[in-house]
Amino acid sequence: MTKKRARVGFILLSIFTVIGILLSVCSFKIPFTDYVYNGFANSISLGLDLSGGISAVYDCSLSKDSGTKDLSSAVDGTITRLETILYGEGYSEATVSRQGGNKIRIEVPNLTDSQDLFNLIGKPASLYISTNSEFNVNNPSGDYVSGNDIDNVYVSYNSQDSCYGVVLKFTETGSDQFSKITKAAAEGEKTLYINIGDEEALKVTCEQQMTQGSTFVYGGSIQDYDSAKEYSMMIMSGTFSASLELVECSVVSATLGKNALLYGIIAGAVAMALVMLIMWWRYGRLGLLADFSLVIYMVLMMFFLQAIPFIQLTLPGIAGIILSIGMAVDGNIIILERIREEYATGKKIPLAVKGGFKKAFWPIFDSNITTILTSIILYILGTASIKGFALTLLLGILLSMFSTLVMTRILVKWALPFNANKPDKFKLKRKKNIVEISENEDNNDSSNNPEIVVEG
Repeated sequence: MTKKRARVGFILLSIFTVIGILLSVCSFKIPFTDYVYNGFANSISLGLDLSGGISAVYDCSLSKDSGTKDLSSAVDGTITRLETILYGEGYSEATVSRQGGNKIRIEVPNLTDSQDLFNLIGKPASLYISTNSEFNVNNPSGDYVSGNDIDNVYVSYNSQDSCYGVVLKFTETGSDQFSKITKAAAEGEKTLYINIGDEEALKVTCEQQMTQGSTFVYGGSIQDYDSAKEYSMMIMSGTFSASLELVECSVVSATLGKNALLYGIIAGAVAMALVMLIMWWRYGRLGLLADFSLVIYMVLMMFFLQAIPFIQLTLPGIAGIILSIGMAVDGNIIILERIREEYATGKKIPLAVKGGFKKAFWPIFDSNITTILTSIILYILGTASIKGFALTLLLGILLSMFSTLVMTRILVKWALPFNANKPDKFKLKRKKNIVEISENEDNNDSSNNPEIVVEG
């Protein structure tokens, strides 16, 4: 690579990096608009321990159609259902846990009103679908589908009729029962009644028997996505295995979390500055190039943290980021140490750089892959707070691999035309009795020892 091309590469990358830093930390009003840009860092979604939120405790009891007489299993089923609802709404850091024997605690970040929580999970109530307009929810009888017979509820869009609606998927038992009542409705008044708690029954037109195990409900009060979502939440609220009664609801203060976040940012900034200074002192210009790649890593990290919708930053999540930063620094150190070792054997700087990156690749790749697999397992099997740690760790490791194996390599390649014969600038040393190896000699030697092959 020529010095001119390398200089242009450095200038362009530096400009983009500075723009990235400004977009990460600065807030400003977009000219000629009312939109205020808040920066990547200020747009990152925060969890309950950092931003505050709502904490609610519900007392559980067996519903009439829970499908089990074991309250413990009914509570477990309700917890699973609540987690699915909250996660589907984008609250990946919301926690749903058992408290005592028959209570459920729900903690949702970024909420300030208990009504917001009710809007998310619905007001828990019994659910029955039947053909009887006078159906008694307190003493159900005849043919009906209960909330326990519904496997899933979600909003969908019907492109054929150009409308939003709600899809109900039934269990195997619920599918058979729904087929029976829709057959009765189609042969009778062509009407189904959805009874949710004490609310007035919802009338649904049914003109044919449904045998597919699911149905699409639309029309009437369902006019757009928001009304369809409200309708689906009303139905979902009746599918819990246990009946829920609110016994406690409080607003969680974010004061402690904000202080922890502020001190964490300060500590992280000081630590990063010290690490960069040590890298510069230890490796010279190679260390500065590694520092440059770490800056790019931090900009990309802030961008993806605010861009990925299901990531909410918590204290465990911050721990995952710090761990991934450590992995990025370690990766750069492994590369630079391998370059020093290659130079010490007598190779010229360009050959030492090629050999150093080649020998460092697999140790860095293997260590990061094992960490990636661990974070995936933690995400699959862990609780909500563990999921937050696993997500940020996974994101951080992927970005650290890009930073060390791609960006650092590119930067060092651009720096070689200016420093190919200046080992002191890279703080490279070798013993005086070591004979310098030319590229041809290195290739000839590598043919006898395939472990140190260097690509020309």
